[in-house]
Formats: sequence, structure tokens, C-alpha cells
Amino acid sequence: MPAKRIAKSRLFRRDELWPRALRRVRWIGHHRCSEPNEENSSNRMKDSPRLHFKTGVFIFLMVLFAPLGNVLLSKGMKGIGSARNWEPSELFPIFLRILSSGYIWLGIACLLAFFVAYMLVLTWADYSYVQPASAFSYAVVAVLGLLLLGEKVNLLRWSGIAVICAGVFIVGHTHPRTTGES
Repeated sequence: MPAKRIAKSRLFRRDELWPRALRRVRWIGHHRCSEPNEENSSNRMKDSPRLHFKTGVFIFLMVLFAPLGNVLLSKGMKGIGSARNWEPSELFPIFLRILSSGYIWLGIACLLAFFVAYMLVLTWADYSYVQPASAFSYAVVAVLGLLLLGEKVNLLRWSGIAVICAGVFIVGHTHPRTTGES
């Protein structure tokens, strides 16, 4: 099959089937030339102050809503109590109390807000940035557990949380996005 015919066939059309990075590359003779694109421009997304602000706001929402949702679920479930045995006749009333608990519904709403913020921030920031940066929620968990649930947090736990927060501080000083847009 002649080379021109293969190049024109559907399998070799770079517009449709080739990865985005390869679509931006032109071959002239035996030399590769990159076409101008967003990644080479001066207003790169990963250097944008707006991106840093937006990422910070959504990570703050994640750090707030995830622990708050979990604490509200914990408070709601502790108020309901556990089943003594796992017979259906005893589980049904517990299930009804779970569905009628305000703490449970507030916890679910907070966790849904966390999940939406998490999905949105992952659309523009790297996972390797988002996950460590959101680890600050461990400190929020300890504070909420202390204040809302009356739990005692010992010095060893606070020390571990301080190490995690130091890591969050280090990750927070890196760019939220190191890859090009996909």
C-alpha cells in the first residue's frame, strides 16, 4: 500500500486518534517542530495566581467539610446506639432512627459538599498536590473531636498531626498543576 494512501486512511489521522501531545507536533522533512500552544504561552495555567486562590479555597472547603461530615455522622450514630443482635426485627427501628436523625443528614450533606469540592479541584490541580494538601483535615478532625465529641487527644497524636501539617505546608508551596491540560 503506498505511503500516501496509508497516511490518509482513518487509522492514521492524527486529528482524531493520536494523543493530544502528538497532535501538536509537526514533522517537516526529518525535523520535528512544535506548534505554538497554551503550554508555551506566558500565562501558563500552573503559574496563575487565580489558580492558586481557587485551589486554596476548594481545598479549604474539603478540609472543613470532610471532618465536619464525619464528626456529625459519628455524633448521630452514637446518639442512635448499636443493635444488640442483628435480627431484622431489631434493625428496622434502628434504620428508621438513622433516617430521621438530623446529625446524620447534616453529615451526609457535608460529605457531599466535600465530594463535589474534591471532584472540582481535581479537574485543574494535580492529585499529587490535592491529596497531601487536604491532609490538613487531620488537624481539623482532632479539634472537632475534642470540641464536639469530648474526645481526649494526647500529646503523641498532636505531634503526629504537627508533622502532617508541616508536610502540608511544604506541599502548599509547590505548583498545583505540573502537567499540561488533558
